[in-house]
Amino acid sequence: MTEFVRLEVNEGVGTIWLQRPKMNALNAQMQDELSIVAKEADTRDDVAAVVLYGGERVFAAGADVKEMAPMPYAEMVRRAHYIQQFTRDIAAIGKPTISAITGFALGGGCELALATDLRFAAADAKLGQPEILLGIIPGAGGTQRLSRLIGPARAKDLIYTGRFVGADEALAIGLVDALHPAGEVYDQAVAWASQFVGGPALALRAAKSAIDRGLDVDLSSGLEIERTEFAGLFATDDRTAGMTSFVENGPGKATFTGA
Repeated sequence: MTEFVRLEVNEGVGTIWLQRPKMNALNAQMQDELSIVAKEADTRDDVAAVVLYGGERVFAAGADVKEMAPMPYAEMVRRAHYIQQFTRDIAAIGKPTISAITGFALGGGCELALATDLRFAAADAKLGQPEILLGIIPGAGGTQRLSRLIGPARAKDLIYTGRFVGADEALAIGLVDALHPAGEVYDQAVAWASQFVGGPALALRAAKSAIDRGLDVDLSSGLEIERTEFAGLFATDDRTAGMTSFVENGPGKATFTGA
């Protein structure tokens, strides 16, 4: 059982709830619990897509600075791996994932959102990587995922200054993908995730793998990744069902089993 993070499944959509009062500060326990719940969401057959949500007030206000402040160098050398691991595990969920961001998504909270495929934000949300103001840098993937998402120059601006980004600017620079009223952002994220319920799960996993792995290599290697993932889907029942249905009934009418 986990204390601060839980997975709730409703009609094929899994919601990973962040529930550590008052601001969902990501202490070591919460980071470890995120890894546990991410692996559960990845392996459960009744979960087609995943929403990350911190509640109506805040997504996650960052790492627990009070916990980190007294850590000596040697301890942080040991802990730094785990600080990255929870975002790695969220990113490794082989299903569509989306963050529903309300209030603040700062520091580790922003890095957590960066680990999902999409980000929907409330119109009054604030995002940022303010670690520089503590004399450190992002350590849960921010320097890498942020620069890949919005480009190195914009990422450097946000990381160097530590400034908070309003929702409108976040949308303009590609940090978030859509804005919604605060009371609707979670429902909108669930609606996006729901479209994948009953979908071709193995093809979705292959698409995510090809895109994410391809970003880390040169074009030629990325094309090889795509070729392998594409060919492998011809061993699936869903490919047979999809193509047979297309030939017989036209597009968009196939019934998939995820096998």
